[in-house]
Amino acid sequence: MSTTEEAALTVAPTTSATAAIRLRGATLSFGGRTLWRDLDLDVAPGEFIAVLGPNGSGKTSLLRVLLGKLGLTAGTAEVAGKQADVGNPGIGYVPQQKTIDAGVQLRGVDLVGLGVDGHRWGLGWRGRGERARKVEAAVAAVGAQSFAHAPLETLSGGEQQRLRVAQALVGDPSVLLCDEPLLSLDLANQRLVAELVDKRRREHDTAVLFVTHEINPILPLVDRVLYLVDGEFRIGTPDEVMTSATLSELYGTEVEVLRVRDRLVVVGTGDDMDALGGTA
Repeated sequence: MSTTEEAALTVAPTTSATAAIRLRGATLSFGGRTLWRDLDLDVAPGEFIAVLGPNGSGKTSLLRVLLGKLGLTAGTAEVAGKQADVGNPGIGYVPQQKTIDAGVQLRGVDLVGLGVDGHRWGLGWRGRGERARKVEAAVAAVGAQSFAHAPLETLSGGEQQRLRVAQALVGDPSVLLCDEPLLSLDLANQRLVAELVDKRRREHDTAVLFVTHEINPILPLVDRVLYLVDGEFRIGTPDEVMTSATLSELYGTEVEVLRVRDRLVVVGTGDDMDALGGTA
């Protein structure tokens, strides 16, 4: 298949000026290595897109471009109606689950509050009241009222990650960028965090770009998949992309995709199976 033909297969279903995320001819290279080239992607409001691929394929780098922390080598990137830049108020960001160092004097509500004013000093009395209302609403949205006032170091990984989702939602974003938010969580908490993100996009029409090493916890929620491998990519529904034929073409070797009940198992890439969303 020619490069032109491959690009034609990746055109997103929406070309509306209201696209929440829009990439045109996006190329990102470091030195002599190109992570991805000529990426065209429109993400509609309320759409849930999973970003998959092995380590080093440029998944997190894509989020950094959209956050304005990395510049494209070529092409354009727009998020929430603006050129990608640092401090876009239309973006909410959910990072990986991280260990909280012992002795850190930070409560759950303090973490959520950083999503309101972590980038600036001083609010005034009126601003403090509005801040408290936003934090309270965000905490309630993720069902964290019972532990939000506890020190972060005393909370489980799942509880901490729920609060990070709240932090991302406190600014009422139109775009939610998630960087492997399920990493290191058990299955129950993976499902809970994924469902919180899905609830947000369904109730508020928030576009979601969800980087993950494991598609199975979010497979029922995903509208489309962006799969990155060695500078190449494919975009389509899970049924279009997560197939033996498509992944074999993408990897340049024989890959088998099996469906076991409601899970996908990917065999034959030589990579960590979790990186392909395929472990049982």
